[in-house]
Amino acid sequence: MIERPHHLPGRLGLLSATAADPFLTEDLLRGVQGHGGVDLAKVVEPLPEDDARWAVEPLRDLVDDAKHQFEAARTNADGWLAPRLHATLRLTRREASDQRLWNHLALAVAPDYVAFRHPPAPRRGGGPPRINRDRFKGAADRQCFSRLWWLAEMFRDGGDYTPVVAACANQDLIHNALRLDLLDHRPTAQALVRVLERGVLSTGREINGLMTAINTAGATLVYDVLAPDEPRDPEALRQWIAEAESAPPVPRHSLPDGPDEEPVPERSVVALTDYFAELFETAPVRGRTLQA
Repeated sequence: MIERPHHLPGRLGLLSATAADPFLTEDLLRGVQGHGGVDLAKVVEPLPEDDARWAVEPLRDLVDDAKHQFEAARTNADGWLAPRLHATLRLTRREASDQRLWNHLALAVAPDYVAFRHPPAPRRGGGPPRINRDRFKGAADRQCFSRLWWLAEMFRDGGDYTPVVAACANQDLIHNALRLDLLDHRPTAQALVRVLERGVLSTGREINGLMTAINTAGATLVYDVLAPDEPRDPEALRQWIAEAESAPPVPRHSLPDGPDEEPVPERSVVALTDYFAELFETAPVRGRTLQA
């Protein structure tokens, strides 16, 4: 069992994929034993010392709490951790796009959480079960922590993280969501949550079918026309990031507050939710026969 690193850095840094490779050992990927961390610290690029956001302790406390609370239902940890990770690690989208930051968080700060949330699984070619390497240093939709941050970023409704929790409750949705460029359109993200809450969808096949239909329709239909959105206020995000130094730890039993941005226009969410519900009626769902 991988344990909390003995040598825990005080601050986040940047760990390149190449520098990370030697530390993705067979013992680590099999969930047997982690690394000491001392040698890893030698290949990390430091982040600015005067930025309070890079402190490791608040992030480490979060993953410890998640491990304790969700031992019996590990997938449920996503909906709890995603909004709190986002509100603790206040990033711009440009900063969050730097996979070196997530590599460092996964390998130097919380490799035990990666193994907890994504434990070793059987391989197609046989051999002992292993943790997928992508959970430590993969693409944004696969890496253990970046996927949670981006889910919170895309599904939050201004400063309200409630839709994030609803989205994370369905693993089929979140597996597909980060691959859709349409989720940069805020009403689309909120409408997907509303469709789920209506009970229109119930299986992974149905969700996959609707997502395919939404992506296809998006090539011919301009969602901005059907469901216009208000532009984000960059000043609200800048202010929220600037307040990181004085912000208290995120609450554990209630949701934190995100940037003080305007919520998604309700009329746009309703219009798009109705459209997606209708679209689902003819969506290509494997195993479903459409009535003529």
